[in-house]
Amino acid sequence: MSWRTVIVTKRAKLDLKTGYLVIRTEDEVKRIYLDELSVLIIENPAVSITGCLIAALNEKKIKVIFCDEKRSPTCELVSYYGSHDTADRIRKQIKWNDDVKVCIWTEIVSEKIRQQSNFLKEADKLAEAQLLDSYLLRMEIGDASNREGHAAKVYFNALFGMNFTRSKECVSNAALNYGYGILLSAFNREIVSHGYITQIGLFHNNMFNHFNLSCDLMEPFRVLVDRIVYNGSFTEFTSKEKHRLVDVLNETVKINNTQQYVSNAIKIYCQSVFDAIGDNDISKINFYSIGEKR
Repeated sequence: MSWRTVIVTKRAKLDLKTGYLVIRTEDEVKRIYLDELSVLIIENPAVSITGCLIAALNEKKIKVIFCDEKRSPTCELVSYYGSHDTADRIRKQIKWNDDVKVCIWTEIVSEKIRQQSNFLKEADKLAEAQLLDSYLLRMEIGDASNREGHAAKVYFNALFGMNFTRSKECVSNAALNYGYGILLSAFNREIVSHGYITQIGLFHNNMFNHFNLSCDLMEPFRVLVDRIVYNGSFTEFTSKEKHRLVDVLNETVKINNTQQYVSNAIKIYCQSVFDAIGDNDISKINFYSIGEKR
């Protein structure tokens, strides 16, 4: 099972040799076995990469994220063919039952609010957590009354202050957006590897969003990033803070009665959602937990 996240920060040449990623910089050469590699983040735009390595990374479904000159994620490597039966799965995805999609979205957004409430309790924000719990009790099918939006306002104000908004330019938002970008890439990888496309979502349907389905599925996992940013009390957003956020994929959670890295929990969770859609059975969805087993 792949597990390593590699970040290339210096000017370098990346190549492939006998199953290894070879990283050549001015002062050293490093070799990393591809079967151990889960995510490759290229932070420096001065990095060059060979075509044979790109093909090998794609074949092994290794997520590759490219950054701009500010070291912020700007694009990623996405395979055209994630599964041998991709065409069949896309046809089925287009025909997913609307009623089932709405029910599954309701479960996902409810779990997101539940995770937010649990974190607020950890942070000793008990009044706000109680308010989120009350929103869950009033959740409607498809979240018709937008409990998610109300919960988000209470949640972020409790964590980062009453003047905080998600549109504000500040260190906290920069860190949140970076962390969410890392999660989004991980979900893109899993969706494509299962043969589906990221553009067709359950709830999100923005014609300009290439990752509607990923945005749907990742919602409960956002809290993992929120926890890092809140507990880290970041006063600046440098490479150190970015690398801490990348490490979210290597944290451990409980899912399906087992302890798993977040990167693997995403695989288990995505598979369970696709099973739930295919079998019209929302009880098949496996959500992660922190602390006591669910």
